[in-house]
Amino acid sequence: MTGPVEREIKLRYDTPDAARRAVVEAGARPLRARRLQSDCLLDRERDPLADRACTLRVRIDGDAARVTFKGAPKLGTTKVREELETAVGDGEAMLQVLERIGFRVWFRYQKYREELRRGDLVIAVDEAPIGTFVELEGGEPDILAMAADLGREPSDFILDSYLALFRAHCAATGASGDHMVFDARPPAAKPRAASRPAGAAGVDGETVADVESHGVGGGGPPRRRPDQGRG
Repeated sequence: MTGPVEREIKLRYDTPDAARRAVVEAGARPLRARRLQSDCLLDRERDPLADRACTLRVRIDGDAARVTFKGAPKLGTTKVREELETAVGDGEAMLQVLERIGFRVWFRYQKYREELRRGDLVIAVDEAPIGTFVELEGGEPDILAMAADLGREPSDFILDSYLALFRAHCAATGASGDHMVFDARPPAAKPRAASRPAGAAGVDGETVADVESHGVGGGGPPRRRPDQGRG
């Protein structure tokens, strides 16, 4: 990796209040208020990014928007991957531009996120349709120190992406849907999953087990194993 990188883990909590209380008691201070994040993952038919376990994401974050490229993840105690990101003025317009040049949205996910900081470490409290998670992003010593102060062991660390967590949730609960979004409607019968671009493999830091066992949104045929860049 020669460019900027992100290093992170997730921790599961029972409720947002429990998560928020824990990180505040560990010394974190408010950074950004709670708001809705709506993310779209995109790929293309020709030379799909997923063949290299890479990700292209457009995020609409409250009144802001960003486009992000993520390289193949390296999984150890924490998850590390190249991350190139820039702000854009209009997230919906950015999606239209990318679609005009051959990309299309294949997975959408939402969460309410509140961010706090302790030193150089950024702590996110995420309220997702599948549960509550705390994400720790920063240097490995800071991540490990915060996790220890939260009373967590490395065995508690979650390195999966929200895509992989959503698929695992669907498999465990029998829920259906192609996207991890907030929806007040009752669950419907499992539909045929939206297809990925031809030849596309798993992306966004999924575990190999998730890729081999589930299709998009918990449905659809298994896909071939990607190169996860483990190590």
